[in-house]
Amino acid sequence: MRRIEKAITDKKTITELLNKGRYITIAMSKDDIPYVITLSYGYDNSRDALYFHCANEGQKIDYIKYSSQVCGTIIEDNGYNEDCVQAFRSLVIRGRISLVDAIQEKRHAFDVLLNHLEKDPSIMKKKHFGNDKNYIKTCILRLDITEITGKEEKAD
Repeated sequence: MRRIEKAITDKKTITELLNKGRYITIAMSKDDIPYVITLSYGYDNSRDALYFHCANEGQKIDYIKYSSQVCGTIIEDNGYNEDCVQAFRSLVIRGRISLVDAIQEKRHAFDVLLNHLEKDPSIMKKKHFGNDKNYIKTCILRLDITEITGKEEKAD
């Protein structure tokens, strides 16, 4: 990072941003062709991983099968002021993404996702996850984080 004074190095702040964020934009590459997609996520602090749910096939899955290495960014927009300053906090996350097959981990992943994204996760759990059928047919991805860097611009 060129402007080291803007770096977020405190683990507590990084964890706060991971817990507060709802979307991550992930970059992938296959045969020198880039692909970027924005996904909602759930952060699993105990595993230092992000979980996603998606369709079982498509471009994203093709890219992941080609290369599991990904890079993503989470941004907290804190406003633009009259001095042409955009206040923000952001994270750049590197890691390996994989498909989750085990039902037990899929259950865990949906708990993480729903607890992270929903105000009342019990409503969605009752509506969609009364049995294993929906767990089996839904694709779950896990991004195991290997590196995080953070940056902050304050609007003083």
